[in-house]
Amino acid sequence: MFDEKRLWKERFGRTSKELSRYLRYIFNGHIVIVMVFLLGTAAYYYQEWLKTLPEQFPAAAVMAVILAILLTYSPIYTFLSEADRVFLLPLEDRLSGYFGRSIFVSFLVHAYLLIMGLGIFMPMYARVNEGDYKAFLPYLVILLAVKAINLLIRWKIQYYVETTVHLFDTLVRYAINGVLLYMLFSGASLIFILAVGVLLIILFIYFSTKSKDKGLKWEFLIDQEERRMTSFYRLANMFTDVPKLRDQVKRRKWLDWLLASIPFKQDETFKNLFARTFLRSGDYFGLFIRLTIIGGAAIYLISFGLGQVLMVLLFMYLTGFQLLPLWNHYQHKLWVSLYPVQERFKEKSFKQLLSAILYFQAFLLSLAVLAKGDWMAFLVSLAAGIVFAYVYTHMYIQTRLRSADKK
Repeated sequence: MFDEKRLWKERFGRTSKELSRYLRYIFNGHIVIVMVFLLGTAAYYYQEWLKTLPEQFPAAAVMAVILAILLTYSPIYTFLSEADRVFLLPLEDRLSGYFGRSIFVSFLVHAYLLIMGLGIFMPMYARVNEGDYKAFLPYLVILLAVKAINLLIRWKIQYYVETTVHLFDTLVRYAINGVLLYMLFSGASLIFILAVGVLLIILFIYFSTKSKDKGLKWEFLIDQEERRMTSFYRLANMFTDVPKLRDQVKRRKWLDWLLASIPFKQDETFKNLFARTFLRSGDYFGLFIRLTIIGGAAIYLISFGLGQVLMVLLFMYLTGFQLLPLWNHYQHKLWVSLYPVQERFKEKSFKQLLSAILYFQAFLLSLAVLAKGDWMAFLVSLAAGIVFAYVYTHMYIQTRLRSADKK
């Protein structure tokens, strides 16, 4: 006899075990130290920035724009797998409890994010509202209620396959959430806030009615779940091997000019291989772009003086550390072992590529320092970045590459 409660517990337990298994590798000693340092630095500069805020600062508008994103973004974790489209499809009418538990667990995850988000913005809100923190709990209750409605609407939207419906839902909910939050944080009348909240309820009733005769879109739900797990596996793959990860290769033809400078010589074989892998395979190139953009923004917005130099080195370390899996990208590919190329050329090519990446990133991050008009800090940051890149690639990672080869 089919037991949907048992099925949900098995799926939830299996996914939790899988996540905790890889999280141990992600939050290892190095990353924890870096994250503590990064969060401490960000908190310090955030407090310093708050001291400069004028009373006329539009805190309500800023909070509404950003927190509305957290309210609108409402993925529901269903824990479905590829085989479910065959074996669970006939049992769809008996899975209401299963999906109800999935919605509740998803709500708990999003509630944690809302608590964090509101907690970050409350000091800014208190700064322009005479140090008033009393509103935190009422605001949190309202945000959680609105989040619950958003999740329920999102669940009904998943009965549609039309992308236009999904886009319409996202835009409308974001607009309603943003207006509601702005009125809430700016101290508008409760009647007006409730009136905007009623629009969300009307939206839920409308889509509930329209989707009543529709069936679950199993392909869409399974695809969304697989995408979420693939994103997590990509992150975990930066710290350890993930057998379940399916590599995705993108041509990125517009970057071919970077590869044209590498000669087709026997001792340059691995340089070609590593360069093409960095630009086209997995998420290495995207990781470099994201960390550089985030680092540049952090340097420009929240740091000054010596802190700028430290931020440059910090983001270079994060990039270098998370690009190390590139060394073992072809570890289980037999054809790479058949190359008539000495092993020393592989190590030399990897170090040259990683050095070039970090040198370039040091220059880009130092430009963020220069954008603030500080030439001396720019030169110091660039020099420190170049020294760090050389020491990191030619000394620090030496033992890591050796130990990785023995695995």
